[in-house]
Amino acid sequence: MKKISKQWTIRLGALALTALCLGTGAALAAGGDQSDPLVTLSYLNETAIPQVVKQVETSTATRQKELEESFSHQINQYLLQVGQGGQGGGSSAGYTLVTMTSGQVMHLDVGCEVLLRVGSAAVQSSDSPALIDLTSGGTVGSGTSLSKNHLYMSTIEGRTLTATAGTVKVLVRGGYTVV
Repeated sequence: MKKISKQWTIRLGALALTALCLGTGAALAAGGDQSDPLVTLSYLNETAIPQVVKQVETSTATRQKELEESFSHQINQYLLQVGQGGQGGGSSAGYTLVTMTSGQVMHLDVGCEVLLRVGSAAVQSSDSPALIDLTSGGTVGSGTSLSKNHLYMSTIEGRTLTATAGTVKVLVRGGYTVV
């Protein structure tokens, strides 16, 4: 019985080895060689690579156009903001010098900071406090004249400054409108 089992094992091993050799040969034949490659060099040069290049150029051009439009929009927004002068021209990064004449009114947005440099101006509001005096740490009521070289902040909507001298110069940071 052992002899029969050994013969079957040898025959099965030989059959497996033959199948392995045939499979390897078929795989090598399917892969092609230098004279008959699986994908020809001319196909790559004339068809595949130009298609890939065209797709990359198209997507690059589309993305470039999107970025140019976005950049143009951002520049226009910035120019509108800067070009408005007394209408919110101040930015949070720095102060803008605003010159007003007697009787002109500056409407302050919430968070707007003002510093009176030349002339005189009075603050108006419907309730108290009208402004916060950041220099002294106090508050200013409606109808009060601003002190020169004191920094004030508007913390509630509806605050206005009225120029009470011929020429008034105010440093402003934040949103405002001069009427």
